[in-house]
Amino acid sequence: MNFSYETLIFFTLFFFLAAFIHGSIGFGFPMVATPLLALFTDLQTAIVLTFIPTLLVNMISLISEGDVFLAARRHLSLALYALLGSAVGTQILLSVNSTYFKGLLGIVILIYLLFEKTKLELSWIRVYPRLSKLIFGVSAGVVGGLTNVMGPVLIIYSLESKHSKSEIVQAANLCFLFGKIIQILLFTLNDEFTLNELSTSSVMLIVSSIGLYVGIALKKKINEKVYQKIIKALLFTLAAVLIIQVSV
Repeated sequence: MNFSYETLIFFTLFFFLAAFIHGSIGFGFPMVATPLLALFTDLQTAIVLTFIPTLLVNMISLISEGDVFLAARRHLSLALYALLGSAVGTQILLSVNSTYFKGLLGIVILIYLLFEKTKLELSWIRVYPRLSKLIFGVSAGVVGGLTNVMGPVLIIYSLESKHSKSEIVQAANLCFLFGKIIQILLFTLNDEFTLNELSTSSVMLIVSSIGLYVGIALKKKINEKVYQKIIKALLFTLAAVLIIQVSV
């Protein structure tokens, strides 16, 4: 798919914004970048464009939180479940018209916002830790494979499991990393790449690196409450637009 110069300018802004948010809070790159890109293209193309920058963003976020090997041991099973689910979700995405999954992406974001608003408690997650890890890991992977956004499912799991902020960031990014690797493999095996998409994704790697650096640098200087309200308003708007796009 060939992109116009105007579209590439928008893409540059989207990748910078998504990386900046990710650097500021430790997660959120695919959750912001994917719905923004999906406003201008189909969901499969949006996912392909995020492949290379997402790998970089995930690895830097993992490393920035401390002992990577300890995090890998602690969250490996969750990440493997997410990989399994991502394989299933990605294969479905490659087999079915992705237009419908724009609406699913919007619904996933709304569920995340609703969960935070209502403060629901899922105590069974702590009562049955192994079962909940399997359910949420696979579910996050399937949703991630279909929409490129597994963050809401993982955040709900981590919050209910009483993980620390560092654990939340590392668990989420490890799952994203595993899910992205299997997604890239399946897209490659199904010949769903084009040279133009890969070159665009590679260029956006530079933009994402700058956005991530700025986000990390400003992490402690931003008013957290105001910042969260802005992000939630943006996510709500994006979710509404995606759902409207599919319904009309």
